[in-house]
Amino acid sequence: MADLLLELFSEEIPARMQARAADDLKKRITDGLVDAGLVYEAATAHATPRRLALAVSGLPVTQPDTREERKGPRVGAPEKAVEGFLRSAGLSSLDDCQILEDKKGEYYAAVIERKGGAAADVIAALVPDVIAGFAWPKSMRWGAGTLRWVRPLHGILCVFDGETVPFEVAGIASGDSTLGHRFMAPDAIAARHFDDYEASLRAAHVMLDAHERAEVIVNEARTLAFAQGLELVEDDALLRETAGLVEWPVVLMGQFDESFLEVPPEVLTTSMKSHQKCFSLRDPKTDHLANRFILVSNLVAGDGGAAITAGNERVIAARLSDARFFWEQDRKTPLEARSAELENITFHAKLGTQAERIKRIELLAGEIADAIGANREKAMQAARLAKCDLVTEMVGEFPELQGLMGYYYAKAEGLDPQVCDALARHYQPQGPADDVPAGPVAQAVALADKIDTLVGFWTIGEKPTGSKDPYALRRAALGVIRILLENELRLKLSPTMQFALSKLGPTLDRLFEGDDRYTLVREAHSNLLRGEGHLLAFFADRLKVHLRDEGARHDLIDAVFALGGQDDLVLIVRRVEALGRFLETEDGANLLAGTKRAQNILRIEEKKDGRAYDEAPDSARLDEPEEIALAQAIDTAETNAGAAVRDKNYEAAMAALAGLRGPVDAFFDAVTVNADDAGLRENRLNLLARIRAATLQVADFSKIEG
Repeated sequence: MADLLLELFSEEIPARMQARAADDLKKRITDGLVDAGLVYEAATAHATPRRLALAVSGLPVTQPDTREERKGPRVGAPEKAVEGFLRSAGLSSLDDCQILEDKKGEYYAAVIERKGGAAADVIAALVPDVIAGFAWPKSMRWGAGTLRWVRPLHGILCVFDGETVPFEVAGIASGDSTLGHRFMAPDAIAARHFDDYEASLRAAHVMLDAHERAEVIVNEARTLAFAQGLELVEDDALLRETAGLVEWPVVLMGQFDESFLEVPPEVLTTSMKSHQKCFSLRDPKTDHLANRFILVSNLVAGDGGAAITAGNERVIAARLSDARFFWEQDRKTPLEARSAELENITFHAKLGTQAERIKRIELLAGEIADAIGANREKAMQAARLAKCDLVTEMVGEFPELQGLMGYYYAKAEGLDPQVCDALARHYQPQGPADDVPAGPVAQAVALADKIDTLVGFWTIGEKPTGSKDPYALRRAALGVIRILLENELRLKLSPTMQFALSKLGPTLDRLFEGDDRYTLVREAHSNLLRGEGHLLAFFADRLKVHLRDEGARHDLIDAVFALGGQDDLVLIVRRVEALGRFLETEDGANLLAGTKRAQNILRIEEKKDGRAYDEAPDSARLDEPEEIALAQAIDTAETNAGAAVRDKNYEAAMAALAGLRGPVDAFFDAVTVNADDAGLRENRLNLLARIRAATLQVADFSKIEG
């Protein structure tokens, strides 16, 4: 068995592309080897700013021999057919064929044996194809060549079983050498095996493993911070990026003027991260930012990094000066006064301006505030100001700070703390790991923002399709679900969405006036909450995903939603949870089986008879004791379950249904439903329909699996 070592050496690869590129190289090469019959034992891929490397171990030195039996024409077939078969099989005459027999008679067969080729030859053909077809998010050509690569490709190291695999790509010949660190060890390094290659690179100040580089950065950063009595502000994304920017990480600490700490800490952190890829530090005694930062150099400097640190300090001072200027200038204009600027910003060509959207969100936030017990005036004020920071200088420079800057500007103006909190949190949750707003005013505004988005894009037909969701509507729906469930907010979605829809009308009137398509938009209005693919069904699907992730059964959600009119998510979840607990009991499992049996009989008989059995059974025709007992049990269960459902006490509703278990079992054991007497049969089918009706008060048992 032998090993393959491959390295593609280029100018700097963007950090965000390195991990994916290493994985792609590994997959493409190993897939090609396996397709050629070269099964390997292990493969590892690595990336640094200047190289992609792949090591494949346990490869055979030759392909396995192959034997193929190719079936030909029948004995006695026309001469043309025989000649064509011989040509395709690479044979000169029928003497080279075998005559075999199947149930249809004798036929010619060619047994083609191929000697396996050298693995080095397979690699020599495979690697150029992989390089030529490599898919980078962005690529370039350089000079007069036609090869596209992320940055100019300078060298290819390809060694198999200790020997160079010769080939050429775009004028670049493969070899057995590479280069070390650009500044500290720029000389050529020969390599025949991965272990020697990795060790030689390390000696030449190149740390091949990205995870190792990240560990070095975070550990040395924490050590430097601890020595100064500080803590590192952890940032996994920045850590991955800095590990992709250096081949030999050297961690240094710099500082900036304390006066910059008057600027909101998120601004300082974002500025240092975006412009200089530097980590912030925190004083654990005050939990405030310190006037220190961590930078990662790619060079062991003779002066201990003093000049590098000083250079970064100068750049950061300039960047923080800009940030402070934005902070001071933005505060000169109150947020409320900026609302007029939103009239010049288009939210979406079919949904109007940001100013029009804000008016809708403001009114919707007021309605939601009333429903969830938040302060209506504060919710409407927060909604009115929620997007005003979009036109500030600071958010123009750092778009990721939108919402948060609105909070700081509102706080500086002395606005109500609940209003300020709503501005900071109305985008939450922005992902599954993000918190939901805790304050009622913030909840009202966050819900209004997301529901307006969903209703708007649904109305103009921009629904998610398959894996495409350009307007993040799935995330918006999940955000609504999480806010309602995690805060146990009782909000009926149907009237809320209808209200949002009514406020969208004036905008659509303006945008679609005189447009023939406007009729279709109006139809979307009426179909928003009913029909195939309606918005409430979309919420049901998202709720299923959310609850399934938490261990709930999707069929129980279907069973509850099938009742219709289910748009209070908190009550839906309570009902689903109660139903799940009930079905785990012996009474629940047996009642489900009995109910399904009743429903199956009804479905078959109703289809056969072309009618529904939904009339009250005639008590005078209940002959058997089991019929009478079942009818009495249904009366009791219907009454008690209905009262419990009205009181939102689903546990009590399930307990009421549990009383049906015994009478239902006894009925099916003793009573023949399809009696010879047509009247008796009809009466018993109507009695079964009462079982269906009684259970439908809590869920549609036909949707439940099992």
